[in-house]
Amino acid sequence: MREIHEIDRLEEFVARDHDLADCVVQGLDLGEVTFNWEEVRLSGSVFLGCRFPSLAFQERLRESGALIFPRLPRLPYNPYRPSLYSREELMKGWTPEEDNSVDLQIYNHFVEKGRHRPHVMEALCQRLHDHAIDDALLDLLEGKVEPGGEKKVVAIMGGHGTPRTDPYYRKVVEIARSLTREGYFVASGGGPGMMEASNLGAWIANAEDAFLDKALEELAKAPVYSDPGFNEAAAQVREWHPKGASSLAIPTWFYGHEPSNQFSGHIAKYFSNGLREDGLLAIARHGVIYAPGSAGTTQEIFMDAAQNHYGTFEYVSPMVFLGVKRYGEDTGLYETLSRLAAGRQYGTMLSLTDDPEEAVRSIQQNEPEIYRKDHHST
Repeated sequence: MREIHEIDRLEEFVARDHDLADCVVQGLDLGEVTFNWEEVRLSGSVFLGCRFPSLAFQERLRESGALIFPRLPRLPYNPYRPSLYSREELMKGWTPEEDNSVDLQIYNHFVEKGRHRPHVMEALCQRLHDHAIDDALLDLLEGKVEPGGEKKVVAIMGGHGTPRTDPYYRKVVEIARSLTREGYFVASGGGPGMMEASNLGAWIANAEDAFLDKALEELAKAPVYSDPGFNEAAAQVREWHPKGASSLAIPTWFYGHEPSNQFSGHIAKYFSNGLREDGLLAIARHGVIYAPGSAGTTQEIFMDAAQNHYGTFEYVSPMVFLGVKRYGEDTGLYETLSRLAAGRQYGTMLSLTDDPEEAVRSIQQNEPEIYRKDHHST
């Protein structure tokens, strides 16, 4: 089987030195690339949504054996994008007086074209987009986007409606801050509530400890995402501390009424909520922490348990339940999972606590293990 080389940066493209055979070139502007194209090897090459100097140039590429997927018009998003989103890109066009952000424009388009049953071309564009996000996310996690090597991902889940004034919001901020300082890479579902707390904690990991109180005091002016001034409070915290530490948010336009939180360095936003949820749990090889949440968080708990139970992604990872009352007394979820995991590898990787420091220790003391198929078959 031929090896396919993916190229989504101009420097990678130029470095190929006229050999693009069996390469997939994604989302690049080739209008200013100074190549002697007569000498370029193009057998088996594929161009996804690239810009070219002319239509005649495209025809020459096709005659040389290249396959060209054209740029698609009248879309507020790029199906072939070569990178993840940034907060600045998604928030472009937003003001306190009017939300005309790129984020909202894409969501409105998503709803208009049929969120549940889009027509075939729109569905194809959405799938291409989500595949491009998958690809860009892999580049980030493999250490190709920023220094530091491969990411040690820990995901933090919890309720989207949790106010910024909730005691567990602060606990999650403290956990994410500690994990980031210890070299882990925090990932969240990218929305408000506990998700915002996760990315906020990572963002302020390179600030003085006292900054936490200052940030929470400002954010408390608009506790939930429907409050006036919600985004402005977050923007103020970012203005005070503009160069935060890196983390990941994985939101979805399926829940487009929720704003993407503003404290993540990288945003992998999907159309498909199914891909987003399963993918977020899959990349969290170093564990998942569950803050109090409702039905959505409960669903994620059992999805994660299934991945651990059957070694779906070849590893088993710790599951930390933050909330003795929620997961012990009120729902019995911790006891249920403990019984399910009895005798399994991940059975020793479950913990229940209310203490942020203990939650972090549970991650540190339970490194991911390669899944070993034992005598359990169900």
